[in-house]
Amino acid sequence: QVQLVESGGGLVQAGGSLRLSCAASRTIFRIDAVAWYRQAPGKERELVAAIDRGGSTNYADSVKGRFTISKDNANTVYLQMIDLKPEDTADYYCNANLQVSFYLPVRVFWGQGTQVTVSS
Repeated sequence: QVQLVESGGGLVQAGGSLRLSCAASRTIFRIDAVAWYRQAPGKERELVAAIDRGGSTNYADSVKGRFTISKDNANTVYLQMIDLKPEDTADYYCNANLQVSFYLPVRVFWGQGTQVTVSS
């Protein structure tokens, strides 16, 4: 069973930085779009940033200029977050459209979430 494994969350002061990582638990055939979502207590889950297979990116207005989504050749996707604000506090989730093998269709996978807490 393929899982998305996230890491990099934690507690940071306002103005600080964190880098989140997301990777599949084993080698897979194909990765299409990957996105980071977040969900704060009492709020709906929202899209933070996304990157498609070709490397094109898009961001929520609230994080533009502060967050950067990227990927490496090992198919790990990163979310670099700078100038963090208390309102960035949330559980962050990795979401990916993956084709596990040639014989299987593309499916949506979610990670287990990693907590980011920004203190004022």
